[in-house]
Amino acid sequence: MRHKKKLIALACIVLAPIVAHLAVERAVRFDPPAVEAPSLRVEEKDGVRRAGRGWAVKHGVRVVSLAGTPEDIGTQHTTLLRDAMEKDESVLWNGFRDVVPFGPARALLFDVARVEYRKVEHGFPEDRRRELAAEAKAFDPDPYAEHMPTYPRMVFLHALYDIALGFEHSPLLACTAFGLAPSETADGHALFARAFDFEAADVFDRDKVVFLVREHGKIPFLSVAWPGLVGVVTGMNGAGVAVAVHGGRARQPSKTGMPVIFGLREALGAARDAREAAAILAKQDVMVSHLVFVGDANGSFLVVERAPGVAATIRDARAVTNHFEGPLAGDPADTRVRTTTTTLARRARIDELLRDVKGATVTRAVEMLRDHECANGEHCPPGDRRAIDAFIATHGVVFDLTSREAWVSEGPHLSGAFVKIALSEDPPPPALEEIAEDPALKDGRYVEGRARAGGPMMKERP
Repeated sequence: MRHKKKLIALACIVLAPIVAHLAVERAVRFDPPAVEAPSLRVEEKDGVRRAGRGWAVKHGVRVVSLAGTPEDIGTQHTTLLRDAMEKDESVLWNGFRDVVPFGPARALLFDVARVEYRKVEHGFPEDRRRELAAEAKAFDPDPYAEHMPTYPRMVFLHALYDIALGFEHSPLLACTAFGLAPSETADGHALFARAFDFEAADVFDRDKVVFLVREHGKIPFLSVAWPGLVGVVTGMNGAGVAVAVHGGRARQPSKTGMPVIFGLREALGAARDAREAAAILAKQDVMVSHLVFVGDANGSFLVVERAPGVAATIRDARAVTNHFEGPLAGDPADTRVRTTTTTLARRARIDELLRDVKGATVTRAVEMLRDHECANGEHCPPGDRRAIDAFIATHGVVFDLTSREAWVSEGPHLSGAFVKIALSEDPPPPALEEIAEDPALKDGRYVEGRARAGGPMMKERP
C-alpha cells in the first residue's frame, strides 16, 4: 500500500506540469479574425518576384513592396517572403533552445509568458489583426505550429520588442539618431539618420528588408525591418515624416497596450508633419518605456518620451540616444541606464559632431553614423561601445525627408555600402546608387571591433 501511494504521488508530480500546460493552452487560446484573403502564387522574372500587386527584389538589400487592403498586404508578405520568414524564425527558436536547453523549463517559461501576455492582442489595431490573420493563413503549412498555432504566434512575435524591453538586460539600449535641418545641408534638404543597435542575431542585419507599403486609406511609408515584420522601428512616409524608436528604462512594463512597432506605423500612416506624428504617438497606451525620434521635411525634430501609466512628453531635439530628459529622467531605472550603459558617452559624441555642422551631405551623415571615436578627444579602440558605431548595428539609415529617399546599410552592420531607395520607386531600377563601404571593413578595424564588441545574443546554426 505504501508503494502504491508513492507511485500515485510520483505520477501526480509527473503529470501535474502536463495538465497545467494543457490548461494554459486552453485558457489563453485566441483565434484570428475571420478574413477573406486572396490566394496568391509567386511569379519570378528578371530577378523580380511578384505576388498580386506585391513584388520583391534584391539590390544590395531586399526591397519588398506591399499594396492594398490589410488582407492583401498580409497575404503578399507571406507569399513573397515565406522562405526568409522560416529561416529567421528558426534562429529565434534555436536561440531560445540554446539559452534554455532543458525542455520542461522552456515549456514553463512559455506558459508563464502566454498567461502574463494573454491580452496582448487587445492592443493591436483592428486592421493589423486582419493583416496578421491573412499573413498566418498564407503561412500554411506551418513548420513551427508545434510551438504555438500560427496566428497567436505571429501576434506574440509582433509584440516581442515590447516583451524584450520588459527585461532590464535586453539588447536594445545602444541606438543613436540625429537630424540635420535644411540650413545645415548642402542642398537645403532635411536629413534624418539613425543606427539601430539591436543585437539579437546577425540574420536581422544580413537579411534586412526595406518595405514599401501602400495601404488603402493611409499615407504610403517605407520601413527598414526584417522578413515577417511590417511594423516600424525605423520608417519614413510619403509626407516626409520619419520616426525611429529607441529603448529606454522608466516605470513598470505593462502587459497590455499598443506594441511600439504598430504605434509608429499608425503615426506614419496618418501624420503630415512631426507635430502631428508626435501628437498621435502621445495618445497611445504603451507597454514599455521608450523614446521616439521624429522628424519632418521642414527640419523639425522632436523626441516623444513614453512610459506606461504616464502622459507622454514631447520636446525639441537634434539627437537622441537612450536616456530620458523630460519628467522620466528622475526614474531609478533611467538613472541605471545613465550609469551602466554608454548612452551619455554616445550623446556627448553626436553633440560634438553636430556642433557648427554646415554644408552636410548624405555621405557626411553616413560618416557620422560610422564614427568610431569617443567624445572630448579621447581615442576609442575599434568596437568600444562608447562610439556611435561599435560594429553592432542591425541597420543604419539616412532619410532624405525632402526627396523621400532612404539610404540603407547593406551590411555587415554599418560598414558595408549604403544603397539608395526611393519611396516612389516601383520597382527599383536594376542598379542603385550607393555610398561606398567604410574603410574599416578592409583595414582590420572591423575584425578587431567585432571581437571587442562581442557577438549577438543568438548564434545561428548551419
